[in-house]
Amino acid sequence: MAPRSPLYMRSTFLLSSRCGMIQLSIDIFKYTSSRLLSVKCNDAGHASLEKEVLLRNLITMGVDVDMAKKRQPGVFNRMVTNEQGLKRFLLSKGANKEVIASIISRYPRAITRSLESLNTRWNLWRKILSSDLEIVNILERSPESFFRSNNNENLENNIKYLYSVGLTHKCLSRLLTNAPRTFSNSLDLNRQMIELLHEVCLTLGHKDPADFVRKIIFKNPFLLIQSTKRVKANVEFLQSAFNLSNEELLALIGGPGSEILDLSNYYAKRNYTNVKEKLFSLGCSEKQVQKFVLSFPSAIFMAEKKFNDKIDYLIQEKISILQIIENPRVLDSSLTTLKSRIKELINSGYDLSTSNITLLSWSLKRYKAKLKKLNENEKDL
Repeated sequence: MAPRSPLYMRSTFLLSSRCGMIQLSIDIFKYTSSRLLSVKCNDAGHASLEKEVLLRNLITMGVDVDMAKKRQPGVFNRMVTNEQGLKRFLLSKGANKEVIASIISRYPRAITRSLESLNTRWNLWRKILSSDLEIVNILERSPESFFRSNNNENLENNIKYLYSVGLTHKCLSRLLTNAPRTFSNSLDLNRQMIELLHEVCLTLGHKDPADFVRKIIFKNPFLLIQSTKRVKANVEFLQSAFNLSNEELLALIGGPGSEILDLSNYYAKRNYTNVKEKLFSLGCSEKQVQKFVLSFPSAIFMAEKKFNDKIDYLIQEKISILQIIENPRVLDSSLTTLKSRIKELINSGYDLSTSNITLLSWSLKRYKAKLKKLNENEKDL
């Protein structure tokens, strides 16, 4: 064999070295890629396993998983959840399995709260409410009120602040029972509303803001979850619509008209305009309209059609508009109830055009007792 030239040997060596380096680079790339892929696969597999465990736990607990996913899908992407801890915690407080399943179905974020946070929040609520069962009942009705926020410091600050402005333990209990979202508000939001109520009170000549706030919030516990803009606009609407003195306006918003402050200002004005137009069309004076609305502020809550249909039906049954104005609470009854009762009363010989119509709004038990008596009298005749 002919000897290879130095040039050939150098070329061969370089080629061999380059091939070796290329092969080494390929091997390193393969190793690195497979490692990264393995890590990713392991993470994905772990996440998938965690999801399977979560779903199995929830299904075993009786949770409506489809509902929960629609409500808060992000919860199902969490690597860590506390559904078993939540279950044990709520069971220890007196909730049954069905209630727990319902809470998680409607507010799945509840399973993201730690045991420490749950205990702290529960103890803060228990400073206001007298029993665990009361809290369970609120959670069953409104799970978001307890689980929506994880800021227990804000909750504690709100409790301290509301006590400091003169609200009693009874007031706070009513707030927590009826409008628990109040305590999830930022402290600043609650402070703004209290300051607005103080301003309204002083502007209208009341000399005890704490007393006024206490009365109006006890009367309407939903006030603190409304915007200050809405409340202020409705106070101005009531004052201008009825041309009330300061004293009369204070009595209205601190009493039967307090709930109007909740309404959209547009909705309140529209409904009031409809009430006026309807009563004017039936021959009522401005004074009669005002008397009717001030004695029955609920009229402003009624949608136009509902209000008009009830008035039209009562007039059709020979009940005068004056009778309705004198007994406005008959409009609290549904149209279906009015129809069935009027039919029964007519069949019993009761003349609604000349008799008291208040029984149209009585409780079912009281009404049935009266109807039974009327039917017995009718038989004796």
